Amino acid sequence: MIDPGQQDTLLELLNTTPVTNGTPTDELADREAAKAWQKAHGGSGSTRELAHLVQARDALQEVVRGARPATSLAPILEGVRSRPHLSPDGVTWELDVPAERRPAVEAVLAWSALQKAKPGRLRPCANPECRLFLLDRSKTNRARWCSMAVCGNRMKARRHYQRTRDGVAE
Repeated sequence: MIDPGQQDTLLELLNTTPVTNGTPTDELADREAAKAWQKAHGGSGSTRELAHLVQARDALQEVVRGARPATSLAPILEGVRSRPHLSPDGVTWELDVPAERRPAVEAVLAWSALQKAKPGRLRPCANPECRLFLLDRSKTNRARWCSMAVCGNRMKARRHYQRTRDGVAE
């Protein structure tokens, strides 16, 4: 079972490369902003941690978009082990991974758990000019846009304009 907080962190990580004023941006490119993001999401804020996190983000974005196979995530998980921990409550599994790699590894594990628990729910926005992702939490699994108010409205307005224009041209 995937923790909803891990789902949210994964989605926030994937969405750190938005289009702002028509230009693709990277919110983790600014060192201070990246450090704040890392710390807000349980990281240390180190430069090495950021490098692993950006590698995981970029690979996950391509996997979710269908541009790369899931097996391309293997280098991020290289050498990672999981150990059982027995307590009065039962068995839990603990990751054995260097601290600077933990956020990147956890992002890949969150993606994997999400794929198993809710296949097809994590996807790119249907607006071709948008670089964001969405996690469809709807009952029908038919959400298409990262934001109905922004991308959904734009796409519907474009379709309406196109239909109107095509109707006038006939």
